Amino acid sequence: MSFESHITRLPHAFDPDLGDEACAAVPALSGDAAKLVRGAAGSSPYLKSLIHKEAAWLPEALNSPDAALAQLSADLVSGAPDQRPVALRAAKRKVALLTALADLAGAWTLEKVTGTLTDFADLASQLALEAAIGVEIKRGKLPGATEDDIATAGGMVSIAMGKMGAHELNYSSDIDLICLFDESRFDPADYHDARASFIRATRKMAAMLNDITGDGYVFRTDLRLRPDPAVTPVCIAMETAERYYESLGRTWERAAYIKARPSAGDLAAGQRFLDTLTPFVWRKHLDFAAIQDAHDMRLRIREHKGLGGSITLDDHNMKLGRGGIREIEFFTQTRQLIAGGRDPYLRDRHTVPALRKLASKGWVPEDVAEALSDHYRAHREVEHRIQMVGDAQTHRLPKNTDGWGRIAGLMGCDVAQIKADLQRRLTEVHEMTEGFFAPQAGTTETEIAHKFDPAMLERWQTYPALRSPRAVEIFNRVQPEILSRLALTARPDEALAALDGFLRGLPAGVQLFSLFEANPQLIDLLVDIVGTAPALAQHLSRNSGVFDAVIGGSFFTEWPGAQGLSEDLAARLAREQDYEAQLDAARRWAKEWQFRIGVHHLRGLNGAEEAGQQYADLADAVLVGLWQPVADQFAQKHGPMPGRGAMVLGMGSLGARRLNATSDLDLIVIYDADGVEASDGRRPLAARPYYARFTQALVTAISAPMAQGRLYEVDMRLRPSGTQGPVATSLASFKNYQREDAWTWEHLALTRARPVAGAPDLAEEVEAFRQEVLSIAKDSAVVRRDVQDMRARIAAAKAPEGPWDAKIGAGRLQDIELLSQTGALLAGSPRRAVSQGLQAGVAIGWLNAEDASDLAATYRLCWQVQLAAKLLSGQTVVPDQIGEGGRAFLLRETETEDMDVLQTRLQTACASAGDIITDALTRSSGGVGGKA
Repeated sequence: MSFESHITRLPHAFDPDLGDEACAAVPALSGDAAKLVRGAAGSSPYLKSLIHKEAAWLPEALNSPDAALAQLSADLVSGAPDQRPVALRAAKRKVALLTALADLAGAWTLEKVTGTLTDFADLASQLALEAAIGVEIKRGKLPGATEDDIATAGGMVSIAMGKMGAHELNYSSDIDLICLFDESRFDPADYHDARASFIRATRKMAAMLNDITGDGYVFRTDLRLRPDPAVTPVCIAMETAERYYESLGRTWERAAYIKARPSAGDLAAGQRFLDTLTPFVWRKHLDFAAIQDAHDMRLRIREHKGLGGSITLDDHNMKLGRGGIREIEFFTQTRQLIAGGRDPYLRDRHTVPALRKLASKGWVPEDVAEALSDHYRAHREVEHRIQMVGDAQTHRLPKNTDGWGRIAGLMGCDVAQIKADLQRRLTEVHEMTEGFFAPQAGTTETEIAHKFDPAMLERWQTYPALRSPRAVEIFNRVQPEILSRLALTARPDEALAALDGFLRGLPAGVQLFSLFEANPQLIDLLVDIVGTAPALAQHLSRNSGVFDAVIGGSFFTEWPGAQGLSEDLAARLAREQDYEAQLDAARRWAKEWQFRIGVHHLRGLNGAEEAGQQYADLADAVLVGLWQPVADQFAQKHGPMPGRGAMVLGMGSLGARRLNATSDLDLIVIYDADGVEASDGRRPLAARPYYARFTQALVTAISAPMAQGRLYEVDMRLRPSGTQGPVATSLASFKNYQREDAWTWEHLALTRARPVAGAPDLAEEVEAFRQEVLSIAKDSAVVRRDVQDMRARIAAAKAPEGPWDAKIGAGRLQDIELLSQTGALLAGSPRRAVSQGLQAGVAIGWLNAEDASDLAATYRLCWQVQLAAKLLSGQTVVPDQIGEGGRAFLLRETETEDMDVLQTRLQTACASAGDIITDALTRSSGGVGGKA
């Protein structure tokens, strides 16, 4: 299909005489192709000059533009290096002409236009760099380099920034390059010679592209985006650049690196460098403080360029002015900086695709993303027309009638039409983006009806979170909104006291206060938490990053289950290169999910039953997720696990899949060396100490306090022989102990045991053995007598903490769990849930159905109180201390009308359950095997 058939619009010649003159220079053209040339030349003196210079080449190029461009590239690559300055300039004229005509005709999309210009810039910079570095190598100035190194520039790379990096070059754009070299390729003694050689090559490359000769220029080349350009040479070592960004890098540099890519030279080394900057560009937490930085940057640019004030079209800057291209780019890049650290999908160099991705993840409303994308495309086309007039790197609209006529001619429309369209688009862009960068001030203090303690408010200014002027500035903007919402709570002064505790424990405030300012709905959540669950608020003050999860896109989606959590954690850990970083990442990840479970429970999105299951799913995922990193780290020194490996047996509440917000983990590690005496590694260990030390490493990974806190406390006292036995148990010892030496309480514990992590085949064998042990007929009288003795010892060891203690005491959680385990053991049932153990007791005729039902109901009530207590304060409920919000939460959870009624209900149910348990333990079972 011919080029002419793709023409969808034609420019109008502002000066028909100039257009006719250009057509006369290319007589081979006719039809729409001739009209296109006439219109272009009649509005742009620059395009007219190109048409005259390339008159012989133009007809064939227009007939097949892609083939013409491919031939240009091939000729450049095959040409002699010493002829490149002239050849590149000649090729640039052809590319500029063909691109302009295809753009004006609507035959190419905006992406095709900017992509073609960028592809040529990549090729030109590669060929210029090869020529410059080739001279250095041939003169022996680059240590150790040969001609084979010319294609990769001997370890040097140019990083394309800005629109070149994004593959979005303007029609008459300069190119922004950062030139670096890989110092690791050279001996320290050769470093300075290599550095000097690369600096010379960079200057020669830039001159080849930038210098204006009789043949014109290739690209204006800007090398000033490198670190500290006032004092650093034009090419610096990658290690030097890394140190700069780690210690001194600023938000605008982070934003610039969103679009960065290697464009010439050693592309692999360039990509490795960009990979090392990932933590600098993409923060692990949602980075709402970037909003203020971007806003400040916009204001500085406006002030410096004199671009403030209302939108007036004459001489308006389409790039930097109000409603211009830069506002759309800042809007997009700032949102990417906020969320891209947590979601790599959002790390897109291209503006319009990035807007689509942000919309798909809920960071930008769909209609806003669509409108800004449309305006961005239109702005870029206008920008190109401005630059086509005189090949000038300008973004300013005309300021006289002649200038507007030329732009309108290139656009193929009249002046009034283009002005009306531009006014509308610039205004809409400004309104959409300004609201994001500079939201209106919220509630004022005079609007807050409730009068809070002024001494407490004044004390906030002394807290660490408000020690920086910037934190104070942002907090002063959000404080009225926070106080106004606190004033609406049931007990405002209680909520304020809880907020005071939250702020007091907060180590820094800029990020969090910025997050509140950008997402006011989070203030509602904070008020909910501080007004209801002080323990959760205290946790928040130390781990405020978990707020990221609320607006990360999936906070209120369906629970993923243990498998989904494991996959999510595995992906998170895979992004970390260092073992310690993996442990910290696991802690951050787990805190986010714990926070989600607590918030969902607090807000009634799930109940105690679902929350207990979810806490257990999370613990499973942590154990599964950390098992392999710990094993790999341990194997680096001592070699892989000898034999069949090891597995983790979850005991107690973990085994029964029923945890609360503060549960520790009861674990047993079982291994099978399978006859292998020792590991095979740099420092081999005999099998027994190998698995003992591996178990200690696993426990440390889970329980050690680190920068992000600890994951769980770990209790291993349920292993054979308790604290006297080895921390890891061999499979043979475990089996022998359970068959020959285990006490009744240890078989009771087996009723809730569950394989959680480790070698799958070993886990299957342990589970099969557990079921085998439980299936062996038990002496009912012995079991019941032992349980009675255990129950008495528990009662003597620890008394209930008052009437609200839902765990300890006759007829409460621990007591009912003990009876359920007894039922499961007597029945030989492998099922682990409390309700299932009670039903097993019914099945063998030991318990009657009504008693089992009453016990299950009491257990549910105690569980609801226990889970609420752990979430609210981490301790036993004290009604006068949990506040109005806490009491309302507890009553809602238990479906009770007031606290006195709930206390009576709890005491009555537990007393009845205690009597049922006492009676059951003194009553023989009906159908169970063994002696009664």
